[in-house]
Amino acid sequence: MTRTALVVRGGWEGHHPVEATELFLPFLVESGFDVRVESSNEIYADAEFMAEVDLILQSVTMSEISKEAFAGLRAAVEAGAGFAGWHGGIADSYRNTSDYLQLVGGQFATHPGKEPSGRVGDETDNYLTYTVEVTDLGRTHEITAGLDDFTLETEQYWVLHDDLIDVLATTTHPVQPYHPWHRPIVSPAVWTRLWGEGRVFVCTPGHSVDVLQDDNVRTIVERGLLWAARA
Repeated sequence: MTRTALVVRGGWEGHHPVEATELFLPFLVESGFDVRVESSNEIYADAEFMAEVDLILQSVTMSEISKEAFAGLRAAVEAGAGFAGWHGGIADSYRNTSDYLQLVGGQFATHPGKEPSGRVGDETDNYLTYTVEVTDLGRTHEITAGLDDFTLETEQYWVLHDDLIDVLATTTHPVQPYHPWHRPIVSPAVWTRLWGEGRVFVCTPGHSVDVLQDDNVRTIVERGLLWAARA
């Protein structure tokens, strides 16, 4: 039986929403989904279509969403549609919509930068080498089972979150003399959330296409998409 996947992409172009989502369209098709791609989140307000959607893959950063579109998104998830994404495309989508933040369970706060003398004035100033650590839950969860801790050099997300998420992997922001915090901060890097009858999946690595092509990150995203989709 064919399932329906809706891919919504847009917002800030720095996260390459088109190129990034294109990486996963063949996987979705091969996994038995009929895929529809939209460049506007107003599709969420189409109740008749959204009732047929089994998986929503969103890559929309620093954007806005209308009351009608958000209501449609939330209703679809509560009714069983999966909601999934990576990096700012899901964790920094609609800063001004608090109910969206509640739906996702975590919100990008910052990505700490390099030591000031090593900064050159472009996006690489925020590229750090850091470890993604699989949690005890993650060791047994179908999204991350069999994966070991791994290292990336990219933006390291500091996430504000609540206790309703199930954290499959974390990353730790260390104390540095050029930063103002005084003890290490652990942030979720991969998490899931149950919302009504639906499932939410978030992977914070994914700033650029090359990060999404990392074997570990791509495996997590692909498994996360399948986990989130309506059974």
